Amino acid sequence: MMTAKPESVHEALEDRDPNNLNQHIQIVWDDIIGEPEGARSPECAWRLSHACYRHSRNCCYTVLAVLLAPPCALLLGCGFACLAFEQIWCTRPCLRCVKIYCANLRTMVQSCAAAVVVPCADAVGHLCRNIRVNFRKDAPEDKDMLIV
Repeated sequence: MMTAKPESVHEALEDRDPNNLNQHIQIVWDDIIGEPEGARSPECAWRLSHACYRHSRNCCYTVLAVLLAPPCALLLGCGFACLAFEQIWCTRPCLRCVKIYCANLRTMVQSCAAAVVVPCADAVGHLCRNIRVNFRKDAPEDKDMLIV
């Protein structure tokens, strides 16, 4: 029986986004609010606003996480379980059946292409192999004779 080390549990609780899934969510004060040089509020208003923002954000997030995170986790767990079941027991076997059924068709199409398309492409290539195109920038510009 394997048990988790206390350090690993503590590390798991500290790093709650180890794969950086939510780097786009910037909810830190400095990433949202910034006053330029020409528009500055008084220092007391700035500090009070910062404190109000931080405490209201933390309190609201904590309440939402305590009330809604467990039901959301339950729904997400069931949803991903259904998705995994569907992929494992439905989609993958169906794709395998289609691959088996189409193996003979694939062989036939490859044989037809080898018998019809390849000789035609070789013939066109043989006809076109001596075509040369020269492009000169200093050549005089010819007028189009087919102007209507």
